Amino acid sequence: MCRGKQIMKAEVVALASDHGALEMRAMLAAHLRARGVDVLDLGTPGPDAVDYPDMADLLAETLRAGRASRGILLCGTGIGISIAINRHPDMRGALVHDAYGARLCRQHNDANILVLGGRTTGSEVAKECVDIFLATPFEGGRHARRVAKLGGLLPS
Repeated sequence: MCRGKQIMKAEVVALASDHGALEMRAMLAAHLRARGVDVLDLGTPGPDAVDYPDMADLLAETLRAGRASRGILLCGTGIGISIAINRHPDMRGALVHDAYGARLCRQHNDANILVLGGRTTGSEVAKECVDIFLATPFEGGRHARRVAKLGGLLPS
């Protein structure tokens, strides 16, 4: 897990999931709190089915309102919720499956939301991805021009 790197202390990291990733969301919230990160858990609170676009909308509203600086979204595969979050022009959600993707989504794409699959990603890989996502700064340079073309937020 992210040895030798410090998590960049964000004011607050918001987490949201649908019913397909309850356990992973709870595990990641506990992991982050143990690392000293302030967590805003947006739910869903239980196993009843919810629509993942609604959870993505809630996370987008939370970031837009300044209640959190970055977000983590989860659904069963991560696919549906990543499509939903990226419908918001000011959100850059990156569905990742490994440490390499977690690092590059920050370095090259200035992603402000990490997306994981609760049923497709192992817990240790998920924790490693979260740690790297929060510890990795945006590289800027040639990537800033590309990120600017995506619209929405300016590179952080």
